[in-house]
Amino acid sequence: MIPNNLNRDNISRSTDSMQTQAGTSGASSGAIKTSKAQILRHLIQVWSNFEYQLNQLPVVKQAISGNLTLANLQRLLLDHLQQVKEGSGWITRAASSITSEYLDIRNQFIAHAQTEHKDYLMLQQNYLAAGGTEEALDRAEKNLGTEAFSAWMYHRASQANPFDLIGAMFIIEGLGQRFAEHFTKGLAKCSSIHPDHYTFYQYHAQHDEEHIEELESLLEHPVFNDAKLIQAITKTAKVTARLYLLQLQEIGNN
Repeated sequence: MIPNNLNRDNISRSTDSMQTQAGTSGASSGAIKTSKAQILRHLIQVWSNFEYQLNQLPVVKQAISGNLTLANLQRLLLDHLQQVKEGSGWITRAASSITSEYLDIRNQFIAHAQTEHKDYLMLQQNYLAAGGTEEALDRAEKNLGTEAFSAWMYHRASQANPFDLIGAMFIIEGLGQRFAEHFTKGLAKCSSIHPDHYTFYQYHAQHDEEHIEELESLLEHPVFNDAKLIQAITKTAKVTARLYLLQLQEIGNN
């Protein structure tokens, strides 16, 4: 028979071990929550600066004030289409660059690419409804800003485990969640522009909040509890925002 005092010692050691494990788990959970909050704080600051600059662009000012012409909307739709067509492409490339130990994150990227896959068809329909032609669609090229934007996105997506692209996605999806409704209300005031000319923007105003929530849930993964990755996410968000502005500044400059 094992002496009673040894039993008590074993129980005490076992209890101490469980308490230590629980404390470690709690500390880890707390660190993840802290890193998530830190990332979101940085991204919101980047977004705020981006939104301010966005509202200074002539095409945006014209739209929000109800003064955008149909011809200028056509140019916007055609140029925007060149960027949107490649959206699912760079996300899929990023997913293929994620290594096997992060399959859960890879699956989230793939799911996100699937939701973006046919976005361009809606934008294409808007362009044609606004008076654009199939011929113009066939010969359309990226403008100078979109060339830079596309090159940047594919460059980042080709790196191993490109988790910093969360920053890029936050900026792009934020346009739907935080900006598209404001933009479409302005378009509704434009006398020559009809609702079937901008259903793409209306759709994203209504649905991108879900996408933002999915991105935020990804930040609860332990891999994001890393100071260097937090810096990389922030930088990628900043570069993405700058290049997004550039492509709007270069509308028609193909």
